[in-house]
Amino acid sequence: MNPAPSSVLEPPAQPSSVATLGEERHWLADPTHPSHLIIVSVHPIAVAAWQAFLWLVIGNAIGVMLALLLLVPSLNAVLGEWTYGRWMMVHINILLYGWCSLPMLGWLFRIYGADRGPAAAWCRPVLWTWSASLLLGSLTWLAGHSSGKLFLDWSGYARFAFPAAMLALWLLLAGALVLAWNSARDKPWSAHAVKIIGLAILLAVPFAIYAASSPGLYPAINPSTGGPTSESQLESSLGVVAILLIVPFGVARRKPGRNWPLIISAIVFAAEALLCLSMNRGDISHHLPSQYLSLASLLAWLPLAPAYYATFQWHDDTRAWRTALLWWWGFLVVSGWVMFLPGALDHFKFTDGLVGHSLVAVAGFLTALFAVVLVQLLGDDGWNLTRRWSFHMWNWSVLAYVVVMLIAGWIEGKDPAFTVVPGLARNILYSLRIITGILMLISSAEWLIAATALVRASGIIPSIRTSEVKA
Repeated sequence: MNPAPSSVLEPPAQPSSVATLGEERHWLADPTHPSHLIIVSVHPIAVAAWQAFLWLVIGNAIGVMLALLLLVPSLNAVLGEWTYGRWMMVHINILLYGWCSLPMLGWLFRIYGADRGPAAAWCRPVLWTWSASLLLGSLTWLAGHSSGKLFLDWSGYARFAFPAAMLALWLLLAGALVLAWNSARDKPWSAHAVKIIGLAILLAVPFAIYAASSPGLYPAINPSTGGPTSESQLESSLGVVAILLIVPFGVARRKPGRNWPLIISAIVFAAEALLCLSMNRGDISHHLPSQYLSLASLLAWLPLAPAYYATFQWHDDTRAWRTALLWWWGFLVVSGWVMFLPGALDHFKFTDGLVGHSLVAVAGFLTALFAVVLVQLLGDDGWNLTRRWSFHMWNWSVLAYVVVMLIAGWIEGKDPAFTVVPGLARNILYSLRIITGILMLISSAEWLIAATALVRASGIIPSIRTSEVKA
């Protein structure tokens, strides 16, 4: 099995046995120990995975309930004030800031060395602070308070609590970097510089979230649809591309002699960033050729992304999810551009078709990406997150959901009353939506059970020799 060593921390080539805290103290206290091991706590990564899957299960359960409310609207009366609109805010935000964020916290722990040494004891409090702020936000949205901005619904106390959780994460990462500074003197200055720049960027994020949540601040609008402009779409897409590009550097080592995909990717990304900066940032229609042609630049990532990821060494258990990642990425890029074209966007705007596209992004692409991250971080312990039946059930259910929503969106584009007035076609499609949602819920529940077992079994494990630590 290829251990796919990390560029920041090399995982063990063979499965490591769980060690007790007493054994850890013995190794640390004995500088003459023959293996001279660095001690790594697997708890922070395991807990990050567990909390991520917990929010995924909760989000999926709420999604099934919302699908049921759409099929049988009269059930809203049972929920009192906590009806569809309020639960929808909870649904989309806990999936974004819970499931789609906590794996990246584990990634940051590994990058900055917070998952080992003295800083490891603070990882779990930071994780629980993050989830607590998300719980507070959920209660705020159920109470009917929101900024009114999609994915930036933070308001009231939650608007302060979530950025505060981000600042707590930043303090942990900064402290871990300082604590590890002396032991990492043999690393090149470039490694330290990248981490310091990363901290500078991360420090700006909580303040940006707070400011962007203000109802008084709103981006440019596409006057033809009432949605985002091409510039906004390209800007957010490049943010996703940036995550796609930096994730491997935190968890995998590069293969020797394969630098050309990295060089070409850097050039293309820089060119697209300059293109984005040069675009009109005002209210502008997607009917202008400059708008949809600028988005077409993202098609360059169809061949680049597979070549880029082939540049790195990966744990064997990530193979299935890496394949799914690249397929979902291709689907996302192509469908996103096609649906932005004049005529297509006019037909699908504010329909179930865009709901299907969002599932491609979150349930398809991002879920595959973060599954790769978690399995790679967990190493040999990540195998139970790649069981064949749950992997296939999830991905095929997501694909079926997307197809159902695209069909419903196409009909809705012609007949806006289609989703409101009960009918045979509507009821069949919405029933299929519920079935696919339940299958996704079952898959995510299996992952949560596996992550729970991992947290219970995890302890302090020996990882690598000090001489093998790489920047």
